[in-house]
Amino acid sequence: MTSPIYVAIDTPDLAKAQHLAGQVRHHVGGLKLGLEFFCANGHHGVHEMTKFGLPIFLDLKLHDIPNTVAKAVQALHLLEPAILTVHAAGGRAMLEDAKAAAGIHTKVVAVTVLTSLDDGDLTDIGVAAKASDQVRRLADLAQDAGLDGIVCSGEEVAMAKKGWTDGFFVVPGVRPAGGAMGDQKRAVTPRQALDNGASILVVGRPISLADDPDLAARAIEATL
Repeated sequence: MTSPIYVAIDTPDLAKAQHLAGQVRHHVGGLKLGLEFFCANGHHGVHEMTKFGLPIFLDLKLHDIPNTVAKAVQALHLLEPAILTVHAAGGRAMLEDAKAAAGIHTKVVAVTVLTSLDDGDLTDIGVAAKASDQVRRLADLAQDAGLDGIVCSGEEVAMAKKGWTDGFFVVPGVRPAGGAMGDQKRAVTPRQALDNGASILVVGRPISLADDPDLAARAIEATL
């Protein structure tokens, strides 16, 4: 069975990204390329990373007016990412247009509440709801807009799955038991996230910063 682990490759250095992918390619299910990588390497970098034969998760978290987002998604067609992120907070029209503009082989998933935020952070930006309530609200919006799924923390994925049984749920910010939390505030272990209903897990620093990334990926895979 294909591993649900997507390794987060967050570096502007293409050579480093290729080296990491080469180290873990047999123990992960895909490669997640974020803004840091894409801004530095663009389409060329993504094409180079596809050579490892793993699905590409393009984590760009697009958030703009509907027309701009739709055209940005269309501009990514040649890359054929397996997964593409947009921000649910962009609203219904933006979500609908993003999905309509995506290629048939691309899952469009909506970021709900970043895993680096907690209830206090939401209050700071004018959101009175708790993180869990905001995730539920934005998950409902993404489902109604015809998206494939959402990005949320492992704390909320079980709740979201109850209301969207066939949704695709991306859980980032997972941390192995005893691992450093870093800037994550709503993290769970990989096993907990999967048990709660995650479709895929995004694992970054616990693999990429390990002395032996391949060993780290295998250790996480073994807990699943």
